[in-house]
Amino acid sequence: MIGAIEILIIAVIFGIIYGRDAIDKTFRKSANEGVVESMAGDLKDYYEEDPKRMVKLGVFVVSVVSFLGLGIYWAITRTDFLKMIGLDQ
Repeated sequence: MIGAIEILIIAVIFGIIYGRDAIDKTFRKSANEGVVESMAGDLKDYYEEDPKRMVKLGVFVVSVVSFLGLGIYWAITRTDFLKMIGLDQ
């Protein structure tokens, strides 16, 4: 019987192999450009294909940041988190 650790190791190996292939195919990075330059080029291509896609991406980023901010605010104000880390008496 295969245990959970072995299944996890197999999943990680497949994730590394296929994830690297997907990243290499998705982002067309040249050897002489940095990650930021490559990402800027990809974002430019996305905008030229569909300008509304960038607005949707911006709304998504703002909503994720606000959701995480509200979650952190809730965790600090509604729980004893500050007491747990020793910042409140």
